[in-house]
Amino acid sequence: MKRLLLTSVILLAASAAFAAQPEQPPAGWPQLPPKAPVSKIKLVEPHLHVNRAGKGAPRIALTFDACMGKTDPRILSTLVDQRIPATIFVTARWLRTNPDALKVFLAYPDLFELENHGQNHIPAVDVPTKVYGIAAAGSPQAVAQEVQGGADAMIAAGIPQPRWFRGATAKYTPAAIMQIRGMGYRIAGYSVNGDSGSLLPARLVEKQYASAKDGDVIISHINQPTHAAGEGVAASILALKARGVNFVRLQDIAEKGDDDTTN
Repeated sequence: MKRLLLTSVILLAASAAFAAQPEQPPAGWPQLPPKAPVSKIKLVEPHLHVNRAGKGAPRIALTFDACMGKTDPRILSTLVDQRIPATIFVTARWLRTNPDALKVFLAYPDLFELENHGQNHIPAVDVPTKVYGIAAAGSPQAVAQEVQGGADAMIAAGIPQPRWFRGATAKYTPAAIMQIRGMGYRIAGYSVNGDSGSLLPARLVEKQYASAKDGDVIISHINQPTHAAGEGVAASILALKARGVNFVRLQDIAEKGDDDTTN
């Protein structure tokens, strides 16, 4: 009996030791980059401001992300009807399913500046991690594909070569920022989060927009026509216009971004 108990203890100890060993891929498989602990990954969310007007009408830049899905006609019609200039960041995914909205953007080159939001709406982070639950690109090669793939789709759709890039989630590693800058892009941060990913109710969107000051860059989304946030965005644009705001596009005015995103 004692010998049987001793054998059982040895087997249990061996099993525990085996379970504690990290799982190894089969022989011959390619080595994957190690996953960095989330707590040790430094992600930055850059701010961006346009040059302030100083005296006179406050100067504000409206920027919209078109991530995927459809187009919010409440926002688009407000911009067109009110002659409000804006910078629109489009993904290749959005371009494939919104040809009619693209025609509208291209029909008003004096209003709309179209810039690069990536190929597949993947965070431009060069290490394996998740940002807001979205798997990041995970390597410098994948970051380059996300950026270049977005630009290639834009050019194929008849859009001029983009000069600005904004990645999904607007978060980056410092190394990814340097890489994207090396590809010839300025990286578009923001200073006012207008709709929190189109998840805010209309009244809170209006509160966010109302907080904008001279030189602010507002980020919102134009691809969620069923969300209440779009109603708030449309109303807020009208309210800013009533305040006498001078709306500008990023291509039209000098700007300054932190984290080496524009300088």
